[in-house]
Amino acid sequence: MPALSSTSGGGEEGVFNVLITGFGPFQNHKPENPSWLAVKPLHNVVIPLDADPVVIDGQVVMRTPTTSSKHWLVKISALEIPVEYEAVMDIVPKLHLRPPVLPHEVKDDFYPLPLDKGYDFIFHVGVAGRGPLRMEKLGHKLGYYMKDAVGRMAPIVKGPLSDFGRRGIEDTDVSIGEQSLQVGERLGLGFEMENTGDSYSARPNRGFGVGYEKFSDEIYTDIDVSRLVYDLRNSGIEQIYSSMDAGHYICDFTYYCSLAESKRNGKPYEKDRNTQVLFVHCPPVGQPLTTEEVTEAIRRIVFWVCSELAEIHDMAT
Repeated sequence: MPALSSTSGGGEEGVFNVLITGFGPFQNHKPENPSWLAVKPLHNVVIPLDADPVVIDGQVVMRTPTTSSKHWLVKISALEIPVEYEAVMDIVPKLHLRPPVLPHEVKDDFYPLPLDKGYDFIFHVGVAGRGPLRMEKLGHKLGYYMKDAVGRMAPIVKGPLSDFGRRGIEDTDVSIGEQSLQVGERLGLGFEMENTGDSYSARPNRGFGVGYEKFSDEIYTDIDVSRLVYDLRNSGIEQIYSSMDAGHYICDFTYYCSLAESKRNGKPYEKDRNTQVLFVHCPPVGQPLTTEEVTEAIRRIVFWVCSELAEIHDMAT
């Protein structure tokens, strides 16, 4: 591994610290999740940022850093996250601390970060259905109604006590008349209504509540996903497109949590220091991409994002 010096700027001089996450086993994705299969080969890998730009027909089609940034290095660590809402809420916020707090059982196998620094880029990878890679633009705060790998639901999001009284809302469907529906909508009681034909039923809303009140219902990544997808296609990775729906399940839940925590721990006046966050869905192995093809796409995405960060750093110094 190249020698690294520890001074200022980005943690170590000329270094971007990147964390890539994949998910653990789940249902048909056993013994290993396709997302983790694609991510784990990049654990503890160092990429020179000025290395092997992608050239097609004599033209560089992947952005490279400016001349003054040619000695940047990208240090990558990879982490497997269980397909569980509780695990996401326990692990992901700690990844955005400065320094990050990693699960105890893996922390000694990761590149250490300086005490006052966080990751420059946290890249989450999950698995979806058959088809191309899906680069997600945003995460959703509410609407999580599917059970996780251990059969648990996402947290119930309740309104203020003044709205609910002291009864709360049970985790069951509750028949409700149209008049009550209008009252519930007017007061914002933290549950959504479904028309079941002859009546309405209410189910508690699920997602992010306490601690996330100030965050909007949708959070977009700061990364220019459309431009990134365009460049990747020009570089030969044609099986990729952008998406506005991360699925309202563990992937979406992880993405929103990470985006919110990045904002919570970031400094608006230091854009080059804030942690960038991105999520991509990959298909099951061979449907149609191989694990090696997904890994290479992830590597190019990391290269692209860190090149953009290098340019921002150049303009700020």
